[in-house]
Amino acid sequence: MENIWSCISPLINCLTPCAGDWIAEQVNHVIKFEENLDRLKSDLVELKRIRNDLEPQVAVAEEQSMMQRLDKVKGWLSDFQTMETELTEVIENGIKEIEKNFCCGCPKNCCSRYELGNKVAKKLKDVANLKSKGVFEEVAQRLPSPPATVRPSEGIIMGMKNNLCEIWGHLEKEDVGIIGLYGLGGVGKTTLLTEVNNKFVNTTHDFDVVIWVTVSSNLDLDQVQDDIGKKIGLYDEIWKNKRPEGKKEDICGVLSKKKFVLLLDDMWERLDLLEVGIPLQNKQNSKIVFTTRSKRVCGQMDAHKTIEVECLPWGEAWDLFQKKVGETTLKSDPNIPELAKLVAKECDGLPLALGTVGRAMAYKQTPQAWKHAIKVLKNYAVRFPGMEKKVFRPLHLSYDSLPSDTVRSCFLYCSLYPEDSSIPVADLINKWIGEGFLNEWNDNEDGAENQGYDIIDTLLQACLLEKVSSDFVKMHDVIREMALWIGREYEKQTDKFLVRVGGRETEAPEISKWKEVKRMSLMVNKIERLIGTPTCPQLTTLFLNENSLKMISSGFFQSMHALKVLDLSRNTFLGDLPSEIGELTSLQYLNISRINISRLPVQLQNLVNLKILDMESTFCGQTSILQVISGLSSLQVLKISGVNINNEALVEKLDALKFLYFLNMTMTNASVFQRFKKCHKLQSCTRYLCLDSFSRCITFNISSLQYMKCLNSLHVRFWDDCEDWEIDWNVEGKEIETSNNPLNSHIRNRPCFHSLHSVSIERCQRLKNVKWLIFVPNLKYIVIEFCYKMEEVISRDEWMEAAEKGKISKPFAKLETLKFHFLPQLRSIYHSPLPFHCLKLLAVNECPALKKLPLNFDSAKEHRTVITGSRDWFDKLEWQDEATRNAFLPGSQINR
Repeated sequence: MENIWSCISPLINCLTPCAGDWIAEQVNHVIKFEENLDRLKSDLVELKRIRNDLEPQVAVAEEQSMMQRLDKVKGWLSDFQTMETELTEVIENGIKEIEKNFCCGCPKNCCSRYELGNKVAKKLKDVANLKSKGVFEEVAQRLPSPPATVRPSEGIIMGMKNNLCEIWGHLEKEDVGIIGLYGLGGVGKTTLLTEVNNKFVNTTHDFDVVIWVTVSSNLDLDQVQDDIGKKIGLYDEIWKNKRPEGKKEDICGVLSKKKFVLLLDDMWERLDLLEVGIPLQNKQNSKIVFTTRSKRVCGQMDAHKTIEVECLPWGEAWDLFQKKVGETTLKSDPNIPELAKLVAKECDGLPLALGTVGRAMAYKQTPQAWKHAIKVLKNYAVRFPGMEKKVFRPLHLSYDSLPSDTVRSCFLYCSLYPEDSSIPVADLINKWIGEGFLNEWNDNEDGAENQGYDIIDTLLQACLLEKVSSDFVKMHDVIREMALWIGREYEKQTDKFLVRVGGRETEAPEISKWKEVKRMSLMVNKIERLIGTPTCPQLTTLFLNENSLKMISSGFFQSMHALKVLDLSRNTFLGDLPSEIGELTSLQYLNISRINISRLPVQLQNLVNLKILDMESTFCGQTSILQVISGLSSLQVLKISGVNINNEALVEKLDALKFLYFLNMTMTNASVFQRFKKCHKLQSCTRYLCLDSFSRCITFNISSLQYMKCLNSLHVRFWDDCEDWEIDWNVEGKEIETSNNPLNSHIRNRPCFHSLHSVSIERCQRLKNVKWLIFVPNLKYIVIEFCYKMEEVISRDEWMEAAEKGKISKPFAKLETLKFHFLPQLRSIYHSPLPFHCLKLLAVNECPALKKLPLNFDSAKEHRTVITGSRDWFDKLEWQDEATRNAFLPGSQINR
């Protein structure tokens, strides 16, 4: 090869410099072919090393850090792959060329050697260029966050699909920016919010980002801002250390330019969204959905829509329970499915409990195990596997979050009532007053009562009580068991409970078990005798109502000096009260209603601290009542309806009770009623009034009742002679100007019964109408029965007359229940259709002349009214139109 170069070198020197250099370079490709080929091999190995170092870095970044390789890295690796293929081919061809036979030191085919030499030289330059580009400070960049990230979920429960559709529908509305989901702990609010989040992953939408933040009970504004910052790309070490004000500005700066959804889970108190940095000016661009256990928080967050997440109905609860237990177990024994239903019902539709109990019962394949589970859940649910840790302790947070010890004590008190029972609100509050829970504003007025209603509202909003009606509440079974667990164990040092209710107890607990108990409930049992003298120095509450008591031994109450609340009501076989009951000088609440004692022990007058006495329908004689009442100087609440008052002296005794602010009573004598009307104090504190069997009363001026500002319920019965109830327009003698009258005339102010919400009229044989109901704007319940001459409730003429006297609105705006029984001549309720916004029940029985109801299609909007009656009566009804009939037909319960 050197000989060749020595031969041609002089010739090259004779050429021009440029041409010579080019020829020299080309000759050099041939002469240094083997050397260049070895260099190319080495360069390929080095490139592979760079590639081998680069690919793991890229893989780690992509898999662990949610990053994406840079385009230049992607391009380099692609170029390397192409280069590797080309170099491998050139090197293989070069090796083959070298292996060819040489003649006289020269290759057999110089042209072939020349071409390969050129390729090798070119590839050396390409490799050098690729190596220079293979140095990267960063190999990947963070991926732009997707609008929403999938969150793990077991899947939506069938019963929540309607909730999900409702939420999604509101999110699509321009006028809805904030949506609050509230409900009992463990009911599935987080599951539902998770499904909302995941729907954004799987559904086409125009939101730029969906942000999830778990708030929890210990609200941390800084942590909320950090979670949002991570989602919208603000979070780093520098931003993490910023002050909240700075983070607020940054968050607002980013989100004000985006369409976003903010999902806030598990809120316990108001979160100031503006302080976080959330812009709220545009409801279309900013959507906030949050979950909470408290409806109160929905109000504090200014939610445009609130949705209650309720427990599952039985069918869906049973489906969920079966899923958790498993088909194998349910089919392992023919008796297990029915037993499993009993177990599932103890969970009362609460998904958290259904899941916990269902998983615990998986592979329990003997009927005996299921029977044992039923017994444990009914009697002491905390001992069931998983209940304390997975159900009661999470629910306990709701108890802890209540605003005061007073509210917590009132909540625990509700667990003294039986499972699934409707608890009378008024009676519950009276017992709280008797316990001394409600005495912050005890100024001998109704301040404590108002405080009680406020606490009821607090517990309702915290989803720890459920509303049955305006007068009754109930406690969810699982919440009740949690409350009993708190009362029995969690706070056993201060507030120990003993509760055996709603069962078949025929005897009171052994005397030895009374010693450390503070509150005992034995209501709704079959206990017949109370004997012995239990020692119970701490006992403040004793419920013995709704038993079969026939006898209470004389020494039974002897050692109950701390007793404040005693309920003996509805023991219909109890003929006498022991005189020792008068020694319970700490007693503040006593309920002896609906028992058949013939007389009150005179010793009851010694109960000088008694605030509430309920003796409704206890026919013990007015003489003994007179003897007792005189000593009860602290009495605030007295219920003696059902005890016929026909003694004016008793009215005077009642009027002398200095602190009385709540009175329920029955009067059977018109002269006594006249005496009552002169007692302004009694009129002002009467809540329920029954006027019974007024004889020789042809007309009655209903206007005389308007001074009873607190009258809630009026019951009139057995007025055989009364033909009309009159309204006296001049009863107040007060004139008012009517500014909209062109003559600026004066009209007499009409009587109006604002507090009255319940009216019952029974056996008023000659009464033809009840036109005065026009002036009862807040009526909720009307019952009229056995009034054989009743023709109309309110006629057109009566309404027009009233309208001329003063401006009135259409009646029955708040009516919930309307019942007519045995009114053979009733033909009209009202002359035109009414909205009936609140009507739930319209019951008609034996009213054959009533052919038309005051209903039209609008009366059925946004609610469902149940109409009950006979098939024959219903089929003959004359409807406003077919649309009205179709609107009310689904809710009707027609008797064959």
